[in-house]
Amino acid sequence: MKFAHFSHVWNKPGMTAAGRYAQLWRELALADESGFDFGFCVEHHFNPNESWMPSPSIYCTGAAAHTRRLRIGPMGYVAPLYDPIRVAEDAAVLDNVLGGRLELGIVAGIVPDFFVPYRAEFKNRRELTHETLGLVKLALSSQGPFSFNGPHHQYENVTLSVKPLQKPHPPIWIHSRDAETLALLAKEGVNTGYLFLVPRNEVAPRYREYLRLWNQAGRRAKPNIGYWVLVYIDETDEKAVAKAKRYFTYCFTNVFGTRADGGIGYQRLAENFLRRGDPGGAEIAKNAANLDYLRERNLAFVGSPKTVIEQIKAAASEGVFNSVLGEFNIGDIAEEDLMRSIRLFASEVVPALRNFEPY
Repeated sequence: MKFAHFSHVWNKPGMTAAGRYAQLWRELALADESGFDFGFCVEHHFNPNESWMPSPSIYCTGAAAHTRRLRIGPMGYVAPLYDPIRVAEDAAVLDNVLGGRLELGIVAGIVPDFFVPYRAEFKNRRELTHETLGLVKLALSSQGPFSFNGPHHQYENVTLSVKPLQKPHPPIWIHSRDAETLALLAKEGVNTGYLFLVPRNEVAPRYREYLRLWNQAGRRAKPNIGYWVLVYIDETDEKAVAKAKRYFTYCFTNVFGTRADGGIGYQRLAENFLRRGDPGGAEIAKNAANLDYLRERNLAFVGSPKTVIEQIKAAASEGVFNSVLGEFNIGDIAEEDLMRSIRLFASEVVPALRNFEPY
């Protein structure tokens, strides 16, 4: 298995954005020193109540300055907000800045509020993301001028001024649970993943089919399937649960899912899932602030190291994922608790699960 430090760079009470970024670099430096594989961030816009990370390129650049071995990436660029050639150029430069450590994440985007100020197409976001994938792979792997003729973007005889260190291009991720998209990703050799807000038993068959198609394409290496989940570890289950309850409540009532125009986070998340025709996701979101509910269903990895090891084994086997994308900086968590949780995860959970193979 593989392990990521994942960050929404959520707003923190009493912190400026500058202070929050400084804390983020401390987190990543610790993850880098202690055995994590990846450092990932989101791209979110126009909501100061929630995420303070609208620029994943800047995250990658800052992470490059504070890490030496972690593989770093956006998870990911919201493809419809960009001309695809911009994503390709940024990726090429970042791979050089990172010394060949870039993991390139691209997403279609699920929040309409991101799209309006950019005058971007929300309706065709999936098609635009697939087109971005094709262009980025071509641009980064071409040795000279290239041309591209897609339904939305066309280019003639373009030459990138910088090429990535990794050949033919950095590893690419597109998180999706859409069957058609997963089939494309298997064909194209692209990693994928999903969120704990998606019922594992509902989506696991889609990822098994993705694996079948991946193997059918004759690929030797296994793909990475990520699972974004909140993680808090302490010395005992009792200590972990007692502290994490407050952090989870604050996160899902005051931060994740909230907006400046009002609304409680978990309620807004549930409403969004219902609008998308996903009652299973809505049910999880409705109970996201209830740590007892999440732990009973193994939807949050909270407890002692021993407990978290067993939680991850069970969830990965059921949900068909091999990469834990752990969000450690939860709600208004104290930095002392945050750093202890990261250390315990790295020193006890990662070594115990390194050779565990859920598929």
